[in-house]
Amino acid sequence: MQLHDVWFVIIAFLWTGYFFLEGFDFGIGVLTKLLARDRSEKRVLINTIGPVWDGNEVWLLSAGGATFAAFPDWYATLFSGFYLPLLLILVCLIVRGVAFEYRVKRPEERWQRNWEHAIFWTSLLPALLWGVAFGNIAHGVKIDAHKEYVGGLLDLLNPYAILGGLVTLTLFTFHGAVFASLKTVGDIRERARRMAGVLGLVTAVLAVGFLGWTQADKGDTGSLVAMIVAVVALVAALWANKLGREGWAFAFSGITIAAAVAMLFLTLFPNVMPSTLNESWSLTVTNASSTPYTLKIMTWCAGIAAPLVMLYQGWTYWVFRKRIGTQHLAEAH
Repeated sequence: MQLHDVWFVIIAFLWTGYFFLEGFDFGIGVLTKLLARDRSEKRVLINTIGPVWDGNEVWLLSAGGATFAAFPDWYATLFSGFYLPLLLILVCLIVRGVAFEYRVKRPEERWQRNWEHAIFWTSLLPALLWGVAFGNIAHGVKIDAHKEYVGGLLDLLNPYAILGGLVTLTLFTFHGAVFASLKTVGDIRERARRMAGVLGLVTAVLAVGFLGWTQADKGDTGSLVAMIVAVVALVAALWANKLGREGWAFAFSGITIAAAVAMLFLTLFPNVMPSTLNESWSLTVTNASSTPYTLKIMTWCAGIAAPLVMLYQGWTYWVFRKRIGTQHLAEAH
């Protein structure tokens, strides 16, 4: 295995970590409208991710930075061709971070309600758009002989990509509901578990359709195995949730996300962005990568820094591992 293949795997791992962690972040944001009955319960849901949401976004920065350094042509084509949807995601992430911090800075109900609306929409839209983006990456887009995207915005809104967006939206919301049941106590915990059961069934229907379409279109033995793991893990998450085993349910919902992302990258390799105009114009791990010397330096840096970051983030989750409820809220100012 050459270094450009190694970095393809590393980037796949970084995106998997991002979707696993930020997935329940987005889910919690969506659930502030679907699950919480009053402002106190919204505070509880937001507090479940309060200590960790910004750390989860480090995985996105790492994935984007690794793509820029290891596969500059992939990065250039992706961010120029998908400019508008990726810009919308970026704006949502910025507004979402501001909303978390500024929501409680003033006591007026209108002020807090507006920021809560912002948290909902800036969680829902990225959860949807990431699926649309990766659906297009896996399916292929209009890339010409100069490695440039020559399609339009409407070309990205094809049925396969839209289905992918619906899968990520429902899967992340299910993941968030399971996380909410794992991190809360009282009535909100029970309602989160019941909602997770409903969301899981909707996710299962959409996911089987999307993954089956992916397998039929570009699948091989490896992607078939990943698809089976994703489906089995989702069923196991639903069963564990029904039994009230929130820890196992969360673990299995995370495996579902990891296996689904792995399946997309397995169908993609050795391409990084397939061309629907001419297969020979596709961006691959070979023609889109940096020089071997650059990849070598990156490998040494990643080998030293990545374990330290993962240890620190794991420690953060351990410190804030306890469940919370409305009785744990500080008095609002």
